[in-house]
Order: sequence, then C-alpha cells, then structure tokens
Amino acid sequence: MDQATHNKIVSFIWGIADDVLRDLFRRGKYPDVILPMFVIRRMDAVLEPTKQAVLDTRKMLDDARIIGQRAALCDAAGQAFYNTSRFTLRDLQSRGSQQQLLADFSDYLNGFSPNVQDILENFKFRNQLATLSKADALGTLINKFLDPEIDLSPAAIDNHAMGTVFEELVRKFNEENNEEAGEHWTPRDAVRLMANLVFLPIEDQLKSGTYLLYDCACGTGGMLTVAEETLTTIAAKHHQQVTALLCGQEINPETYAVCKADMLLKGEGESAEHIVGGAEWSTLAHDAFAAQEFDFMLANPPYGKSWKKDLEAMGGKDGMRDPRFKVMHQDEELSLVTRSSDGQMLFLANMASKMNHRSKLGSRIAEVHNGSSLFTGDAGQGESNIRRWLIENDWLEAIVALPLNLFYNTGIATYIWVLSNRKPAHRKGQVQLIDASGWFKPLRKNLGKKNCELSPEDIERISRSFLDFKETPESKIFTNAAFGYWKVVVERPLRLHSQLSTQAIEKLRFASGDEDLRSALHDEFGDALFTSFAGIAAAVERRLADWSGDDVESDDDEGVGARKGLPESRKKKLLDARTWERDGRLVEVATALRAVLGDQLHDDHNVFRDLVDGALKQAGRKLPAAEVKLILKAVSWRVDTAPRVIARTHKPGRIAADPLRGLFAASVDGKPAIVEYEPDADLRDTEQVPLLEAGGIEAFIRREVLPYTPDAWIKEGATKIGYEVSFTRHFYKPQPLRTLEEISADILAIEREADGLLDGLLKPGAT
Repeated sequence: MDQATHNKIVSFIWGIADDVLRDLFRRGKYPDVILPMFVIRRMDAVLEPTKQAVLDTRKMLDDARIIGQRAALCDAAGQAFYNTSRFTLRDLQSRGSQQQLLADFSDYLNGFSPNVQDILENFKFRNQLATLSKADALGTLINKFLDPEIDLSPAAIDNHAMGTVFEELVRKFNEENNEEAGEHWTPRDAVRLMANLVFLPIEDQLKSGTYLLYDCACGTGGMLTVAEETLTTIAAKHHQQVTALLCGQEINPETYAVCKADMLLKGEGESAEHIVGGAEWSTLAHDAFAAQEFDFMLANPPYGKSWKKDLEAMGGKDGMRDPRFKVMHQDEELSLVTRSSDGQMLFLANMASKMNHRSKLGSRIAEVHNGSSLFTGDAGQGESNIRRWLIENDWLEAIVALPLNLFYNTGIATYIWVLSNRKPAHRKGQVQLIDASGWFKPLRKNLGKKNCELSPEDIERISRSFLDFKETPESKIFTNAAFGYWKVVVERPLRLHSQLSTQAIEKLRFASGDEDLRSALHDEFGDALFTSFAGIAAAVERRLADWSGDDVESDDDEGVGARKGLPESRKKKLLDARTWERDGRLVEVATALRAVLGDQLHDDHNVFRDLVDGALKQAGRKLPAAEVKLILKAVSWRVDTAPRVIARTHKPGRIAADPLRGLFAASVDGKPAIVEYEPDADLRDTEQVPLLEAGGIEAFIRREVLPYTPDAWIKEGATKIGYEVSFTRHFYKPQPLRTLEEISADILAIEREADGLLDGLLKPGAT
C-alpha cells in the first residue's frame, strides 16, 4: 500500500470517528468502536459472496440434527470462519427503529463462528452498542463503513497495511486525547530488514516443507506476515515450496484481536489457532508455547516497561524456577532475571530458549531493542547474564544500530539483535557490529516521531554489509571475549583506633536499629525497656500505633520525625523483648569493660581486641561473637595511619604468602606468620578486567592497582563475569580540532562587535 492510499484510509476512518462518535465518546475511546468495526467490515466483505451457501449448509445440518458443524460451515464459507446470521452488513443499512437495528445487529454479531467471538470479546465491542443505539448512531456508523468510495477488504489492505493503519489511528486518537500510544509499532521497512537478516544467510539451504515462525510480542501480526512473505519468496527463487505456521503471543486485547482477525482473513485458519492473547496472556508470566521450538523468530518487545506484576506471579526473584530464565551454563546456574522496571531482555531470553537444536538449519532470531540492552546490568545481574549466556554459547551473530526516529512513537536509538545456533564457520566465535544509523531516507512528512525510513537501497546496503562480514567504517568484527570482563572486588585492610568512651557505650542502647525510634521510646519508658519489657509491652505497642498513623507530623514533640505508616516488620522488631534485652546487656558489658580497662585511646585495634577478650575471660563473661563484634564496632573508628586489623593468622609452611589473595607474611608476637587482614568496607573497590587482558586478572591488578595501593588484595570468590557492548566506543568519530587561525578569526570578530557596542553606549544621548 502506497503512502497516498494509506493516508486516504486513515483520513476516511478518522472522519467516521469524528462525524459519528463525537460527543458520545472521548477521543481516547474512539478505537473501542472504530477498530472492531473495521475488522467486522473486512470479514463481512470476505463472507458476502458465500453467504447463501453458509445459510443453506446450516439448514441442512440442522435438519439432519448434526451437532459438530464447524468444519462444514467453514468449508461452505471458503474461509476459516463463518457467520450463520441471516444478515449481512448491507442488510442492516435500511433497518427500521434503532431498537430493531440493535437487535438485528446483535443477531449478526452472534452469528459469527467461535474464533471470531473470541476476537469480539477481546475488542469488548458489545459494551459500546447500547451507547451507539441510544444516540441513534449505530445505523450511521454501519452506513459509513459501507461507503463505496473506500475498499476495506483484505484484497485492498493486506495484514501489515492493516497494522500500519491501526497504529496510525491509535496514535492519532491518543495524541488528540493527550495520551501516549504506549506501543512501539515496528514500521514495515524495519521489518523487511529484520526478515532479510533472518532469511538471506540461509536462503540456499532452505528445503521444501513447513517452518515454524514465532513472535513473542506479535501485536497485530505484521511482523509474522512480512516474515512469511519473505520466506516464501526466497524459497521460490531457489525452486523450493515452503509453508509457514505462524505462532504469536500478545497481551494487548485489541491488537491481539486485530492479529487473529487478519490471520483468519488471510485464510490461515491454522495459524490463527496459534495466535494466543488477551490481558491474561503475558508472554513472561504465561508462556503459551512452553517447550515448543521454532525455526525462525522475530519480535519487537516493549522497552522500559515494568514487569513487576509478572515477577510476583512467577514467585519473585528468589522463588522463580521458570527454565527460560534460570539456566545451567558451564556448570553454573545463571539467573537471567532482569530489573523489574524493564523486562525487554527477557523476551530475547524467551526466544533463545525456544531455539531448535535438532534441525540442520537450527534457529535464527531477529529482535529489536533499545540501547539499554547493550550495557545495563552489572556483572552477575540479569541483563549481563543474558548477554553472557548468548555470547558464550556463540549464538550472537550481529547487532545492527538503526537510524534515530525510525519508529512511529519513539525517537530513541534502536538496535536489531541477530542470533543463530548454527553459525557458519567463518562467523564462529565472533560478533559483528553494524552502524547503520546514517543509512536512511528522510520522509517528506513525519508519521508521529518517524521522520525517516529505510529505502530498498538502504535495506540492501545493510543486508550486504551483514552478509559480506568484512571490516569497514560501518562494520566492525570482534571476538566474543572482546565484550566480556571480570568484575574483581579489591579489598584494603581495616585500620582502627578504639576507646571505651561513655558516649560510644551509650549508642549501644540502640544497637538493634531504628535509633531515633528507640531513643524516643527510651525517653518515655526508661530502662524498663531493657529490664522488664513484658510489663510495658502493651503501652509501647500503643505508642508505636500513634507514631505509625498518617497524622504524625515531622515536628512532633517526640522528635521522631515524619513517618507515614510504620512498616509491620519494623514494629515487630521494636516489640521484640529480646532486642531490648540484648542491647541492655551490651551496655552493661561495655560499661564493665570500661571499669577494668579504662577509657584511654588505643591506637592498635589488635591490642585492644586482645585486652577485651582477656577482660571478658577474667570476668567469666561468655558473649556470642556477634555481640562482642558489636561492642568493638561501637567503640572504634577508622584511622588511615593505624596498624592493620588482623582477622586470622596461619603458621608458615601450612599456607604460603600470596598478597594478591590477601595472605601476607608478617610478625605476630615476635614470630613469623601468615596473616589475613580485616577488609575495610569503606575502602572496598571494584575493577573491570577485560577477558582479553594479557596475563589475566593478576597482571591487571599488579599494573593498575598495586602501584597505588600496595596493601590491596583480591577478594576470593567474589569475582564475576559480565558482558556489555559499547557502540559509542567502537564507532566513535572524534571531531577535528579547529585551527589556531580559525579561533583567532573568531576572537577578532567578537572583539570588533564588542567595540561597536561600546561606541554606541558611550555616544551622547545613548540610552
């Protein structure tokens, strides 16, 4: 469909909406009427020639009392759907009263086959009929859609053109209503490029047969349709006859309804049965094709869309066991669960989990993402793990950067990820990056945010760059490991001074947390909190209820600070007598230690710790190690010049010194020893070491870290592998510096301009 025809249809349907629905519905609700009527008219046009045959078949089957009539009626209609009502839309043009018209139109809708009823239910079209009838607008609406000047049949508007019109209407309706369309519809030019990237590399390997195509966020099905057209065309060129079974899943009820309707209209009844959707069919939480494998997959999943609801339905991050997102990789379980604020990469993981590993061709995938999929997520996090899983399995063939403003509803940078589990030999172990951001043709008139398109020449140029697999200014080739890195945790020793001061000991009263709340409670209830909590528990609970109410102000006389709705977990801890008893015991022990050891400053925490241990033993006090640690922490502070705090010692010979692993040769009590130091959390740092680093992690740390912090070491067991892709770094083109002559000329010009301004201001009479 050319642009003129597209604009004519959009204007025609927009005119219907404006003429008939104004004052009945707000503009944002126009699609609830217009889109289902659009689909109904297309179906009506297809069924009209065989209407009588269907009615005759229905009568014959009823007379014979045959129950299972669906196959026979579809055969009579010559379609994968039918309508057994005695009416067509044309029959309803000249009906009598609005009440009669409503009854007859309802009868007409009820006559559609079950697969069309599913479409109508997802459109929720029947909910609008009473409003239309009451306003005497139903007949006008039907007449408008039967206008002979416009042909809405599938013969005139194919599936993808229908989707394009649909997207344009939704965009216009929502822009008029000052709303976001909420979907990033994939324009046909981008879909054609994706189809080329999927099919061209294996065109000479295609054999006659049936192939399974899948789109996990199929929208109105246009991507599947273009993929099918491309597949059959390429196969025919090589004298192969192929068929495609189209499978898709879509959560938006309206777009799902459009997709399923157009599958039926194309005569693809079997594919229509494999289009699953509706509000309860989220691809992430409810996989409609579990354990199914596909030959070719294309998708444009939602970007930046929260999937928190799906995550909760799947058991949360800790409880998730979906095999699509918890995978075994190199004897390690990788979690592919991403941030709940953006689930786009999970759609890619979902498709990768459905690759066909048994056939000769395997599977090929093309999926559109925004730039965040290239780099978000730290090493060990979901996004990075997905990149690692794909790249280390050698499935990622290429990433193509698309032009800005290529899509209708977003101007952000977008990228096509191309995957295959049957890489040809010359691509194995490598990834191609193609910067096609400058290859486009401007549009004469913007379509939403879309101000450019990929011309056939642009699509051919990108496809050729991909197939050639050569280094050019716009095509870079890297080994898989070039995108990977080790994230190494670097520790430095803790250095402390210690002093059993009264002020430090007092802080132990509230060591269990929520110091402001506990302090306020202590001001009110005193030491009874520590010694006889059971007797005041009810009063404390009432006081907490007061504080957790919405009427608490930030300047309340308790000085607690503003709180709206104190969480139950915090209230429960504050009402736990054991926490108060423990904090009271800490104060008592620390006070006793102060009486024995005094309050002098200790500049070596190792010595101070030994003194505390000795005093506790002498007093016969046995405290859990965690409580001793709390006391030591409360009365100590960091000092950069203090001796390093020793965590544990080893006898030489049993273990060798290895400073990079935190094992240092030292003298303890005048004897040689191998010591491990307590790490200082405040000085903890991380380093990203490229997987391609010559000499590995140790060589990097010796070169980049130890010259500046010689007492640093690598934290054992904390190193993680991450992957990220930086198009900016690989395709950065520095702007040439201006010459001194150009800079001097600009300065002189500014000076001359400034002199002129001053002259004007200094003239007599100047204002």
